[in-house]
Amino acid sequence: MRAFLIILLGGMAAAYLFILVVDPFDIFPFSLPMERPIVSTSDRFMYPQIVRSRRFDSLVLGTSTSRLLDPNLLDQKFHAQFANLAMSSARAWEQMAMLDLFLRTIGPPKVVIIGLDTVWCDREADRDRITFRGFPDWLYDDHPWKGFPHLLNYATFEIAVRLVGWHLGLYPERIRYDGYEVFVPPESEYDPVRAHDMIWGGVPAPPAEPRSMPAAQRAQLRFPALPWLDAALARIPSGSLKILAFMPVNVAAQPMPGTIDVDIEAECKARIAAIGRDRDAKVIDWRIPSVLTRNDLNYWDRLHYRVPIATRIADQLAAAALTGQEATDGSYVFLVH
Repeated sequence: MRAFLIILLGGMAAAYLFILVVDPFDIFPFSLPMERPIVSTSDRFMYPQIVRSRRFDSLVLGTSTSRLLDPNLLDQKFHAQFANLAMSSARAWEQMAMLDLFLRTIGPPKVVIIGLDTVWCDREADRDRITFRGFPDWLYDDHPWKGFPHLLNYATFEIAVRLVGWHLGLYPERIRYDGYEVFVPPESEYDPVRAHDMIWGGVPAPPAEPRSMPAAQRAQLRFPALPWLDAALARIPSGSLKILAFMPVNVAAQPMPGTIDVDIEAECKARIAAIGRDRDAKVIDWRIPSVLTRNDLNYWDRLHYRVPIATRIADQLAAAALTGQEATDGSYVFLVH
């Protein structure tokens, strides 16, 4: 028993020391001075180190519908250094935690782009703050010592081993250090028939009798995430360029005409526009029926557009935000110029 305990505790201590020295999350001042690329599969765990690197003065927030916005393209358009910190299925609270870390660590961004999605209009946003993936709030804290109790686990040990493997040429970098990753399949594998099935499979039929929500009832709607957005934008001075952009999901993912969901989303958009107006932010809406969102060939599924479309959106976003250019094809509209 004594030998067993010595081996067990000694092995745990060695693993813990290895994690602390390698420091895969780059949070301790005494760790090895080495490059730490993104080798983890969890963006929520790895993005804080991108912020703490202080290499970037601008950022993109959002869900997976914003992840294909290439920071290199945005850098050229806005003359800034962007990091794309959008996370898969990110809740509004998680996005605000990321923005808060950026503001505390780096300060006011030169440009902030918040890709708006249904999470901001979620009427249970204050209850559903995180996903099933969990959220490492200790990595978003200013006190590194709070991370000590969370490090001794297999997942962290595996990331540390991957990091060492990268330095030895045995493990590849998972995503670019600015957070950009093409998470959709290669364009050569695009299948329009499969995409059509992914987009329209399970979409209910239109209602036989259209329904609407009275104005008085719309005024009583509760969107818990919007005060968080208002408070966050209030912390960013007017010298920063603030952009709120509804991302262009396919019409199959937008509220079905004739349902009260149309009124709920319209009310949420109106309140976001009011926040943008009060906080000197531009609000641009691609989440509308248009030649872009009605064309299934632009999408892999009802939420995720293809890489060439992402390039087009980045170009349009820059032109709209910097020069006020209107969409010639009606693919987006200004809610707040």
